[in-house]
Amino acid sequence: MCSWCYAFAPVWARVTDMLNGAIEIRTVLGGLAPDTALPMPTDMRRRIKGTWEQITNVVPGIEFNHDFWTVCTPIRSTYPACRAIIAAREQGVEHESTMIVAVQNAYYQEAKNPSLPKTLISLAEQIGLDIKRFEAVLGGQECEGKLQEEIARAINLGARGFPALILLKDDVAIHLKHDYNNAHITYDRIKEGLGALDLQLPASKVQ
Repeated sequence: MCSWCYAFAPVWARVTDMLNGAIEIRTVLGGLAPDTALPMPTDMRRRIKGTWEQITNVVPGIEFNHDFWTVCTPIRSTYPACRAIIAAREQGVEHESTMIVAVQNAYYQEAKNPSLPKTLISLAEQIGLDIKRFEAVLGGQECEGKLQEEIARAINLGARGFPALILLKDDVAIHLKHDYNNAHITYDRIKEGLGALDLQLPASKVQ
């Protein structure tokens, strides 16, 4: 539910294709906005609307369905969506990215509210997950514990904004700048970061 992560998604998908499994990629949930049932304050709505408009000007091709602000009661709570990623991942790591895309599409394209459990359960059903199993994990303490562990990990890695790209080897972390419009620029920065860690991509992987 980070609009800049949504804006980066097409380039990141291309970058991962270019990497072609040469390095291990892990998604770490940063949390962003804790649980609340309160409607989003007016000034916050205005700021987020402004961010959406900024993104459409900065990243060509990224669009938002602004009907969200009228058909939904916005709630500044992203933890439920984070838990949905964990609950999906629990049924197979391949479901992680599918659920991320489902949440982003629901929020930004379909004007649905991913802060609500009913929305997340509906998305789980759409992508073919075991609903009873999903619901049990989504509302469980173990899921909450895993979320808090990932938030702590993101903080320990030095992630201070989203999206964050961090190369990690042993205890050495390198933060990478990413480009929202050019996959090759981000890919080249990954190669440079690997070089700083005395690593390199296999020649057959380089494109």
